[in-house]
Amino acid sequence: MPHALSRPAIALAALAFASALAFSGAARATEPQEPPRTIVITGEGEVTAAPDIAYVETGVVTEGKTAAEALAANTAAMEQVFAGLGEAGIEKKDMQTSQFSVYPVYEQTKPEDDRPQTPKIGGYRVQNQLTVKVRDLTALGGILDKVVTLGSNQLSGIRFSIDEPETLMDEARQDAVKDALRKAKLYAGAAGVSLGEIVTLVIKID
Repeated sequence: MPHALSRPAIALAALAFASALAFSGAARATEPQEPPRTIVITGEGEVTAAPDIAYVETGVVTEGKTAAEALAANTAAMEQVFAGLGEAGIEKKDMQTSQFSVYPVYEQTKPEDDRPQTPKIGGYRVQNQLTVKVRDLTALGGILDKVVTLGSNQLSGIRFSIDEPETLMDEARQDAVKDALRKAKLYAGAAGVSLGEIVTLVIKID
């Protein structure tokens, strides 16, 4: 049966650091210029949205007496996984190898003539990790079932995300700036001074 998966909402946040010039009155031209008096305000903006894509970390681990044997078995299994993902509608550009390794598997030998026990290579292990980008979340459960059925024996996890977050990030940036300006006006009014133009503006994305 397909897996039932819950999708948590993703929050995109931005911080705005606004240094605003505060002054109590208009300076006369004949008066000496004073260093600008500033207040530094931090504004926050956050936009929450449901994810529209998922990244699945899956792969195949095989072993063999020789490295060539383990690699051949891994290649055959991965070919089935790639073919199955293609049949499920996953494009090649959305299937990326994220890790590939070949390393020996050691076994302990029996000690002889009171000599210390030493490890011996008993075979080789090949690990091939694949990152799959799933654009249709309604098909995610079926895709997970398919890769496991086709030979994937390693499932590291699922990560949900937003495919094109820039529009949402712009909303968070705008909200952060509005929040910083609102606070600056509030503090300036409480201090009995007028608020001038913004001197510097720094946006930090979390």
